[in-house]
Amino acid sequence: MAGGWARDGAVSEQIEASISDELARMQAKKKPVGESLTHCAECDEPIPERRREALPGVKLCIECQSERDAAYQVRGGINRRGSKDSQLK
Repeated sequence: MAGGWARDGAVSEQIEASISDELARMQAKKKPVGESLTHCAECDEPIPERRREALPGVKLCIECQSERDAAYQVRGGINRRGSKDSQLK
């Protein structure tokens, strides 16, 4: 189904491109590597051994990591269609 001036399949291609971009961004995130700390780098509480085994290179306890994750701000999406409505916002 074509919409306006778009060719057939253009919407699907846009969705796939958006998904690919987001996957690439997620995979590019730095993951902890190296030896895990025994105590949290922020609050100096002990990091449970099972957490250190599950995430090699972990530097934060669960509480501090949860606080960081909660503070994470979601990025806005990209409107690839460039419709007039999106330009007015």
